[in-house]
Amino acid sequence: MSTETLTSLAMLKVHADQGQDYLDYLRPFILQSLIVHEPDPITSVVVRDFISRDFGLEIPDRAIQIVLRRLSRRYSIKAEHGVYRIDGELPDPRIEARKADAIRHIRAVLYGLKEFSKTTSKPIVDDDEAVTAICAFLLQFNIPCIRAYLRGTAIPDLADSHDAEIVLVGKYVLDLQDKNPERFDSFLVVVTGHMLANALLCPDLTNAPQSYRGVTFYLDTPLLIRQLGLEGKFKQAAVENLIDILYRLGATVATFTHLRGELESVIIGAARHVEYRSGRGAIVAEARRSGTTRSDLMVLIGQIDDKLEDARIKVLSTPRYIESFQIDETQFERVLDDEISYFNPRARENDINSVRSIYVLRGNTSAKTVERTKAVLVTSNTGFARAAFQYGQRHEASRDISSVITDFSLANMAWLKAPLGSPAVPATELLALSYAALEPSKELFEKYLYEIDKLEDQGKITARDHQLLRSSHLASAELMNLTLGEEDALTEQTVTEMLRRVTEEIQKEENDKYRKERNAHQKTQEELARQQADRERVQERFYWQCQRQATVCAWCATVGGGLLLVVGLMVASFGVVPENPILAGLFVLSAAALVLWTVLNWILGTTIKDVHGRVRTWCLKWCFRRKATGIGLDLDPPQ
Repeated sequence: MSTETLTSLAMLKVHADQGQDYLDYLRPFILQSLIVHEPDPITSVVVRDFISRDFGLEIPDRAIQIVLRRLSRRYSIKAEHGVYRIDGELPDPRIEARKADAIRHIRAVLYGLKEFSKTTSKPIVDDDEAVTAICAFLLQFNIPCIRAYLRGTAIPDLADSHDAEIVLVGKYVLDLQDKNPERFDSFLVVVTGHMLANALLCPDLTNAPQSYRGVTFYLDTPLLIRQLGLEGKFKQAAVENLIDILYRLGATVATFTHLRGELESVIIGAARHVEYRSGRGAIVAEARRSGTTRSDLMVLIGQIDDKLEDARIKVLSTPRYIESFQIDETQFERVLDDEISYFNPRARENDINSVRSIYVLRGNTSAKTVERTKAVLVTSNTGFARAAFQYGQRHEASRDISSVITDFSLANMAWLKAPLGSPAVPATELLALSYAALEPSKELFEKYLYEIDKLEDQGKITARDHQLLRSSHLASAELMNLTLGEEDALTEQTVTEMLRRVTEEIQKEENDKYRKERNAHQKTQEELARQQADRERVQERFYWQCQRQATVCAWCATVGGGLLLVVGLMVASFGVVPENPILAGLFVLSAAALVLWTVLNWILGTTIKDVHGRVRTWCLKWCFRRKATGIGLDLDPPQ
């Protein structure tokens, strides 16, 4: 695969801002295609193919149609019977300048990945392999199970499975975050571009409300577990950022009482097994890594309600059964079983109860966008979201907006409304996904347990070795290091090598010099993280302050302009002009404004809503630049 896709994603890393039109991101790509290829006639299909070939992005026809229509109003492009023709000189979109900067980031990322892969069991030999691996990783950042999105991602589909490459790139990202912040930022440019590209997949997104007022998002149990920090700091940060941006956009975040009960049961189960070698699961693995004890988990159980309240997660009663709003639970259970292998039947019952509850809360209403639906369940389980979407296609209340969506889908859509107001979202989502990629699958872990049991029975490892390989968090990390998640890579030799590495690492940790160096490095990382967080908090505070001021400014301008037009209409209708020269001048100005507005509306189709949005965007730009300049911070201003 060529580097064009990654380069184009990096080029999309523009200064985006709430109030701008997402489809404008497509404008330079389409203009460049028209200038280079000069198609005659111009159709959305032709332009789509050019963008796919030249820039490596898969954009739906409908999005391209809208942009072509806009371009025909501003440039020398003439519409004729449903197609377009170039009717003069088109402006240079200056894509080459953007491309040069994007290529710099991509080259750094690709070179680093190839070098890093040499330390793993799957070295990458050329740029094409490196691009394929990164694209496979980025494909995890998609928006599935929402009908309004015509595709899940702008990245072209990959033919084969690339699970090992996803694990490799996840390891690479975490290594960059730990050792090479500059190259991590280069990788983040690509991720941010991909999240921006997701906006291009839904042409109707620009017409959606700019807030989630009136919508309640119910968090599934796995997300509650993450918010409590029981699966590590990266996943916790992702959930906290999601909750923060949802509240800033006017939403309510909650969970059901039956999910709160499930959360408590899950933690109790983990506490019972954390000190036994048979203990397993994400909570147990993280507890062993972080040194969390059984007592710590039992104390946490008594703090659940306080922790959820501090996190601004409301615990709302599970709706009672209402016959007219019920789902066919038996049928939905079959769909679930096709997507998910449930270890605990009670978990299946809770999932069904959650979906049933969303249907009750929505009643007989249906919505075309997430912003206009009443209730949505948010989960980290893509299989659960997919099953709910498939079942929901038979029901009007969830045909367009599924009863269940993934946390990344929601985070991406919410972030698109205010990228500068939530600058940490791309990084936290990137780290959370990278961390999750390093968790062994159920099948791999089962095979691993079988292998170490067999080696102990054969006397090739001791009982102490067996316990170390089963319960040490270092063993789990080395399992993914040596296999990259592939079951075929797990052999007796792999286990022996794991035991050697784990033993060496434990001996290192017992060395005073090594411990001091590690602690010093950790302090440096914490200081860098603190500085970055401070910068992001300043940017967030500025953005939301400026947003409020811009909103007030826009409404004042809209109301003032509206009154001016009303006065102009009165002058035009009744010909009344007061004798006072000042008032007379104001009446004449009003009449002129009415004439100008009528002309603009006739030629460009300009509406009061359009003007309101443009005034608001301009006020936001001005306010943001002024505040940043005032304290000498080099913050990216909206463009």
